[in-house]
Amino acid sequence: MSETVICTSRATVMQYDDANKKWVPAGTGPQAFSRVQIFHNPATSTFRVVGRKVQPDQQVVINCAIVKGLKYNQATPNFHQWRDARVVWGLNFGSKEDATQFASGMLHALEVLESSAGAVPNIVPNGPSPEDLEQQRRQQLEREQLERERRVSNAGQ
Repeated sequence: MSETVICTSRATVMQYDDANKKWVPAGTGPQAFSRVQIFHNPATSTFRVVGRKVQPDQQVVINCAIVKGLKYNQATPNFHQWRDARVVWGLNFGSKEDATQFASGMLHALEVLESSAGAVPNIVPNGPSPEDLEQQRRQQLEREQLERERRVSNAGQ
């Protein structure tokens, strides 16, 4: 069986440069948006993130396995990050919708990996359930409200 795409988003793929303590664009050439996808291989119950620049050469800027126990951090509504064995990856999304879609796919993959315990799960290729999406939407609204309240509080000081 081949891999299936469980989500596609648009983002700039970044890597953390530990030596200089800053984020740098992944790949070569100028910073550009990439089509970032999460692939699932049902035969091996594995997932990976693949990103290709949206340019004529379609340079691969990320090809990273999603492994059980990976810590996925939604640092801001539009910037998410995680670490693999060698690199701290960051995705700077073109929109909140892209970020939400990718986060749903990533959290779904991590949930499947966590619950699999060696079994090959039955994956629904259409992604998360409507209940999951609604819960994520509510959590996003709560985070945005907290951020607004923090800004108002800081402005008043």
